[in-house]
Amino acid sequence: MMEYGLLGEKLGHSFSPQIHQALAGYDYRLLPTPPEAVAAFLRRREFRGLNVTIPYKQTVIPLCDEVAPQAAAIGAVNTVVNRGGRLVGYNTDITGLIAMARRAGVDMAGKKVVILGSGGTSRTAQAAARELGAAEIVVVSRRGADNYQNLSRHADAQVLLNTTPVGMYPNCGETPVSLDAFPRLSGVLDMIFNPLRTALIQQAQERGIPCSGGLPMLVVQAQRAAELFTGQEIPDSRAEEVLRSLTAQVQNIVLIGMPGCGKSAVGRLLARRLGKQFVDLDKAVADMAGKPIPAIFAQEGEAAFRALESRAVREAGSRTGCVISTGGGVVTRPENLPPLRQNGVIIHLTRDLALLPTEGRPVSRQTGLPELWRQRAPLYAAFASLCVDNNGTLEAAAEQIEKELNTL
Repeated sequence: MMEYGLLGEKLGHSFSPQIHQALAGYDYRLLPTPPEAVAAFLRRREFRGLNVTIPYKQTVIPLCDEVAPQAAAIGAVNTVVNRGGRLVGYNTDITGLIAMARRAGVDMAGKKVVILGSGGTSRTAQAAARELGAAEIVVVSRRGADNYQNLSRHADAQVLLNTTPVGMYPNCGETPVSLDAFPRLSGVLDMIFNPLRTALIQQAQERGIPCSGGLPMLVVQAQRAAELFTGQEIPDSRAEEVLRSLTAQVQNIVLIGMPGCGKSAVGRLLARRLGKQFVDLDKAVADMAGKPIPAIFAQEGEAAFRALESRAVREAGSRTGCVISTGGGVVTRPENLPPLRQNGVIIHLTRDLALLPTEGRPVSRQTGLPELWRQRAPLYAAFASLCVDNNGTLEAAAEQIEKELNTL
């Protein structure tokens, strides 16, 4: 008999096996299953427990022998436990969502809550909002009475929850709404966990609104499911450790700074130290163009180079677990910030201008380093979360970056 697993239709980007292994140490498998095979799989009962994901959270309900009252009230089951041949359905998503809201400092008590989406995850969000004391709950769907064409009716919303897949990998950068439609918001929650920071969450961060992506919810719902599977309590501190470890693993480290400041050299060393993949955006651009960067500038001009660079940024930014070295001028296009920030922490690497080379660097030679620094210093500051000096050894810079990352 199999121990535990995740039942779903498409499971290519799930962190669940890693999370469950870290929380409880048992065997946990991904079980991609087509719709027509779900009923037969459950009836065989050849498992100790399952998590269930979209689109089967309603499908499994009539296949269970018993459904816990909370899951029945929500109308969605995401955890099934085999108790001596009897299948019992639970909903641990609500526990995860409530924990995510509290962790982010999003208070729903007495507030108007708008929930985007009307599927199974929306029902869980509605139940969580009720439990957290929301005064009013509005569900927005594409074709319901409250829809995306009449959002102005709810401009007084104070908390916004996204339960739609809009903005989820690989469609990074998309957003279901502009937060400009909700000027009174005091909290934003997005159930999506890949990317770490969706376009919606980045809008909230830019406005200083308390917010969270879905990774904390994923870990805490797994914690509760593991407790149901094993009958053993898992401390909240352990779940927090798993969350921090997983975030550090999947998060990109993005290096920005003046041309020649050592981004590639430090990046390669840092990638080796942290066991991450190294991505050199200048090399990616040259590979796209089939020619060196000076040749792109000479033959096609800077605008053509910047367009290729933005394409490389979008592709690299959608990846996880990388150290990304950028070109010195990546900050000159504001549209490069969201894709770099969605999975990454951005670090400004600095070096004395007298130590910066200019050979093979068209912009540095043409503009001059003092003027280039004057133009770009504010842009580096606007992009970066951290600033690290690289006037010493590469090892010293890499060690300082690791130290700074541990404080986040």
